[in-house]
This record gives sequence, C-alpha cells and structure tokens, in this order.
Amino acid sequence: MSLVLILTILIVIGALAFDFINGFHDTANAIATSVSTKALKPRQAILLAAVMNLVGALTFTGVAKTVSKDIVDPFTLHNGSVVILAALISAIFWNLLTWYYGIPSSSSHAIIGSIAGAAIAAEGFNALNYTGFIKIIEALILSPILAFVVGYIVYSIFKVAFKNLNLAKTNKRFRYIQIATAALQSYSHGTNDAQKSMGIITLALVSSKYLSPDAGIPFWVQLSCAVAMGLGTSIGGWKIIKTVGGKIMKIRPVNGVAADITGAAIIFGATYIHLPVSTTHVISSGILGVGASHRLKGVKWDTAKRMLITWVITLPITAIIAAIVFYILNLFF
Repeated sequence: MSLVLILTILIVIGALAFDFINGFHDTANAIATSVSTKALKPRQAILLAAVMNLVGALTFTGVAKTVSKDIVDPFTLHNGSVVILAALISAIFWNLLTWYYGIPSSSSHAIIGSIAGAAIAAEGFNALNYTGFIKIIEALILSPILAFVVGYIVYSIFKVAFKNLNLAKTNKRFRYIQIATAALQSYSHGTNDAQKSMGIITLALVSSKYLSPDAGIPFWVQLSCAVAMGLGTSIGGWKIIKTVGGKIMKIRPVNGVAADITGAAIIFGATYIHLPVSTTHVISSGILGVGASHRLKGVKWDTAKRMLITWVITLPITAIIAAIVFYILNLFF
C-alpha cells in the first residue's frame, strides 16, 4: 500500500471523525432553545436534529466546493495530504477541548484556521488563496453580527405583533411552532456544517490525484459525511446545550422561535452563496439579539463575553496547533 493511499485513508477517517464530533458539538445550536422551553424532550429534540442534519447534508454541495478550493490550492502544496491531516487533528483537538468545558466554539473557525496554519507551515504565507480565504473570513466575522441585528429586529416585530395576546396561551402555541423552527434550524445546520468535511475529503482526493479538480463532490463523500454528522448529532452535546439554552438568557417559546428563525435565515443565506459560516456563533448571536430586544438586562453578558473571546482566539490558536502538528507529522511522512 502506497504512502499516498495511507494518508488519504487517514484523512477520510479523520474528516468523518471531525464531522461526527461536529455533530454532537454543535447539536446544541439547533435544539437548545426547544429543549430549554420544554417544547421538545431532549431525546425527541436530538432525534429530530439528527434526521434533519442528515437531510440537510445531502441537499447542497456549494460550501464543500468553497472549502476544497478557496482556502488553499491543493496543487501548490508539496505535502498536501500531510497538511490536511494536520488540520484535521488540530480541529478535532480544539472541538473536544471546548466541548469538554462547555464552550460553544466554532467548528468552522477551527477547521479553517487549522487548514491555513498547516498550509503556512508547509509552504509559507504564499500557500493561501487570499481572495477566497479573505472572503471566508469576512463571512465568519459578519454573519454573527448580522444574526444579532436580525434577531433584534425579528423579536421587536414579535413584540408588536403579539402584544395584546395572553402570555400563557401565546407561549403554549409557540411551543408547537418551535418544533417546526427547531427542525428548520437543524436542516440549515446540515446544509452548511457537514459540507466542510465533504470539502476536506475532496481536497485530499484532488491533492492525491485520486480525483479530478473538475469532478465535483463524489456522492459517497456526501453520503458518508451526512451519516457521520447525523450519528454525531444523535449523541448530543449536553454541556453546550446548557450554555446555549440557559446561560445566555432565560428563553421562553416566543424567544426561541425568533432565535430559530434568525439562525436558520442567516445560515440558509450563507449556504445559498456557498460560504461556510459558524453555525455556533450565528445561532448564539441570534439569541443574544433576541435577548437584547426582549430585555437588555436579562442577557447574561458574561457568557456572551466568554463566547466572544473564544470566537476571536479560535482561528489563531488552531492555526498554531495545526502548524505544530504538521511539523511533527512531517517527521514521519
């Protein structure tokens, strides 16, 4: 068995592992609000999220193509397979670390920072495709800001539209609506997040010359990533569910619906224009926007501050970790 084939197999396994971890790491994004308001029981919410993540992952491939081409050019990398493997190890390590401490960090930031860091370690700063890379970074930065603004506006509209309704009856009705919005948000999560692993596997196949750069995303790659994320989602990420569902603000059904609609709209928009975004930060920022609109003092800004710090540090830290891992792997491959 050739060294190139061994590396490619390791990358496929690593990418599916990353997708699986992404599933339970980011489950909270889609279902935390519905669990916290008791619109769904935890097991029901996780099953719903798993199914909708699977369906969403099978629907689109545009983001995968962006990840496979716009960060680095696989043909310019002398040791491309080792670069990708180092990036996966770094991103998996960071996801597990932040999951352990219950911090809703971004799997998108982790994998994109890791690919950039490993590529720079291999070939220097010229290895990056700056046009595509800057476009992705802009999307990662702007999407949570947009989610906060949209969340604020959506809930402001809700306050006006439902101001004369009985609060208890309104909350009961919104619990039913929340089942649909949780499903929508889980579907949108699948359309964006699972594609990052699809893009990584495709990048590895192209750089190893097992796939033509114009071949698109193979269906077996799409299906395996979708299944891995669905299985990961079925495990659940309870520590992060507690953070997103209760430590940002006290969520009622009407708040949850507004936040779910906001998150799904932003993620769908990003998927439509083929840009990877952090579903974690989009959904968390949507909740913050809703909370600020509902009652500014009701938002737990300490949690928001911790999330913001994680958001800022993930890209550089994962880039450094990936560079170190690359240097270690390069001794063996």
